[in-house]
Amino acid sequence: MVGMIASRRNSHPVRVGIKLSQQLNTIDQQRAVWRLADEAGFDHLWIFDHFNPIGGAPLDGVIWEGWTLLAAMAEATSRVRIGNMVTGNTYRHPGVLAKIATTVDHLSAGRLEFGIGAGWAEVEHTMLGLDFPGVGERLRRLDEACTVIKKLWTEERADFDGRYYHLTSALANPKPVQRPYPPIWIGGGGEQRTLRIVATHADVWNFAGGPVETAIHKVEVLERHCADVGRDPAEIRLSVQLRFNADDVDLFLREVESFRQAGFTELVVIVAEPDSLRKAEAVAGEVLPRFRD
Repeated sequence: MVGMIASRRNSHPVRVGIKLSQQLNTIDQQRAVWRLADEAGFDHLWIFDHFNPIGGAPLDGVIWEGWTLLAAMAEATSRVRIGNMVTGNTYRHPGVLAKIATTVDHLSAGRLEFGIGAGWAEVEHTMLGLDFPGVGERLRRLDEACTVIKKLWTEERADFDGRYYHLTSALANPKPVQRPYPPIWIGGGGEQRTLRIVATHADVWNFAGGPVETAIHKVEVLERHCADVGRDPAEIRLSVQLRFNADDVDLFLREVESFRQAGFTELVVIVAEPDSLRKAEAVAGEVLPRFRD
């Protein structure tokens, strides 16, 4: 099955990105990695979308707002594509998010990669009084939000009467630089609902990390959903996030190669503090050339 999955996607070139989540660091540390990503030849550059630190970090630690940073990244870089891996749909009305994303697409001269997911960090909602419904409703909201955003990006006057979102002859000008709209990356691995949303709406599916065997199984499920909705699964690029292991680069490269062999062509390498710039330089020097060859 690995060979079958890879062969259906071998027309997609391998692209390598780098991700520095904007928690527990300074703006200057962020800028240093942005500059490196732009100059070293990475294909894309990523942050994330949270209001408080995650991953066991102190909840009261420093963290910067994602879409504001993306606007700054658009101005601070000139060639690398930029994105948010991934936007929490529950934080913003999709009409507002569509307008923000269009602005960033223009600021970057059409370099935005649009990442979105259902949202999961409950504490970030409860502490701010934001609605945090159950996972089923969050996924239904994500499905509707993708439709709303695409309508606002492509239609002169958009109408939509959904269960959660409503548009009435809605205007959204200008449209994005990229036509019909920036590539949509959807993150999440739920097999019944999330992957069906991916099959319906996504240009790229993002696997947040884990064993390659798990990823291959998820792709098989995604392909069944594509068959159900009448979509060619080869249209959907496969992406994986992998945390850089500076202590064993050869082991890390073998892990990356296993995903590439399984058909994952959008490789996102995560670096983190401390010493994010040093780690990013190591990725640029030891990982990026391998996949350019």
